[in-house]
Order: sequence, then C-alpha cells, then structure tokens
Amino acid sequence: MEIEDLDIPRAWEQALQQDLRGVLMVIGAPDAGKSTFAQYLFRRLCLNGLRTAYLDGDPGQSRLGPPTTITTALNPENQTGFPPTGQWRRWFVGATSPRGHMLSLVVGTARLAEAARRMGAVCVVHDTCGLVDPSSGGLALKLAKIDLLRPAVVFAIQADGELAPLLAPLRRSRRVRLVELPASPARRPRDMSDRQAYRRDRFASYFAPARLLEIDWTRRAVLPRPFFQPHQLVALEDRRGFTRGLGLVHSFDIPARQVTLLTPLDSLSGIETLHLGDLLVDPQTFRDSPLHFPPMDSSRPSLRPNTSGK
Repeated sequence: MEIEDLDIPRAWEQALQQDLRGVLMVIGAPDAGKSTFAQYLFRRLCLNGLRTAYLDGDPGQSRLGPPTTITTALNPENQTGFPPTGQWRRWFVGATSPRGHMLSLVVGTARLAEAARRMGAVCVVHDTCGLVDPSSGGLALKLAKIDLLRPAVVFAIQADGELAPLLAPLRRSRRVRLVELPASPARRPRDMSDRQAYRRDRFASYFAPARLLEIDWTRRAVLPRPFFQPHQLVALEDRRGFTRGLGLVHSFDIPARQVTLLTPLDSLSGIETLHLGDLLVDPQTFRDSPLHFPPMDSSRPSLRPNTSGK
C-alpha cells in the first residue's frame, strides 16, 4: 500500500510534524479510520528512515495474521511498504473478541512490544482493537494498555465524542501525551456480516496450504488441558509463548493420547505447547463460532469419544 492510495485528512498530516519515538498507540471506535491512520503513521516513519514495527492488536479484524492472533512485524532494511514483510512475532488471544480474553490480549501486546524493540524497532505503531465502550470493558482495556506500555503518544481518533470517557481523564493526566484527531471523512462503515466475511477470508487464506499433522500430546504441554473438540482452533507455540502457527482439530484419539491437526506448519520443530482456543472454525466454509466447554474436573482425563475414525 502506498501513501498516495490513502485519503489523509490535513489534521492527520499536521499531527505527524513532530519527533516521534517509542510506542505510538492509536485508539478509536470501529469505522473511525483508526487502522488507516496507523498504516499512514507506519509508512511515514519508515519513509523518514526510522526502524518501525507495526503492532496489530485486533484479534477479530487482524491485518498481519489470522484472526484470534495479534502480531508485530518490521520491514526489511530499505523497505517501506505495508504490510511489513520482515521479522515478526505472533501471540494467540484465543478468540476474535477481547471480551473474556482481555488478560491474554494485554499480556500479548506487552510481549510483542518488547519483542519489537528486541528486533531493533525504535518506533512501535500499535493499532488497537475497536473496543472502547466502558460497559464492555473498553475503558479498562485501554487504560491497562497505557499503564503497561507507557506509550510516548496516544493518538485518539473519534467522530462524535465516543472516546469521551477515556479522553476526559487523559486530558488531565501527565502520564501520556494525547493527540486528538478527527475521524476520516472517507471511512466506510462495515456491519457484522462484513466483519465475519473478512475473518472467513483470512482463515481461508491462512489454511489454504494446510496439511494433516499427527501429534502425541503427552510430549508437549497442553493449555489449559487436553480437552479437544472437532474443528477447535489450536495455537502451536514455542518456548517463549509466541505462536508459530495455528491448527484445526481434525481428529483425536483419547486412549492413544494423539490429536491430528490441520495446519500449514510443515513440522513440530520448535513447538513446545498446544494452546487450545475458544473458537471453532469449519474447515470447509471457514466460518467461525464460539466454543463453550461444559464444566469438568481438570484432574480427570477427558472422556470425549474417539473421533479418529479408527
């Protein structure tokens, strides 16, 4: 994506006429133009010669990775395009909504920001998710991120005062520099069906090269417990907790302690943990639906039936 392809309000251009370093957090409600601004900011910093990471923090409408994950990535030297195509790290949130998964989202964001700095970034553009409603936890989520990441600047984009509960205390606080910006006049609202279609396309693209991989789960940690369901989304994580790839449960054999995943990963090299998510993804249509586990005594083995077809 080129800067010339973006419809940039003059106020956005003026906001970047300053020296920027560190974590630069972009907040806004859905359809305010938040991600467009974040991408514009990222491109501008790269063009200015600054080693910049993009931290995609939206597990539902992710741009750098498959849904349910958040990702940070940098461009190779002398490249300035978006999306970045260089080094990356990924974190599994386990669902497409922050609700019920805020702790994982906040921890993952902090881990990715740290990883970006270790990869050499002097600027980290953090495009946050669109949850801002205080009654749904949006205010607490954004304040927790600000406290943990200690951003150099918070860019707040709003159309009609929807960020007021968050901005009111930030205006009176000296803990962060706040830059308020208008919503993009070129923004295009997307309804729920549009967002579902986007996730479906992202999953379909991610799993297009997938193959079946059989795993003996006694040789690896399973989080939170080995209680598999068909089509359940699973993250394959390395020793640092970063996600190397995702898989879908194809079948499992309880007596043999084996699970077969549909995954684009070629091997289990470097994989130490299977992290079970709270989402089902149909491997034919790639539609997703939430997974609800029944209560269970975690000290007992799963009594789910053998679905291996053997």
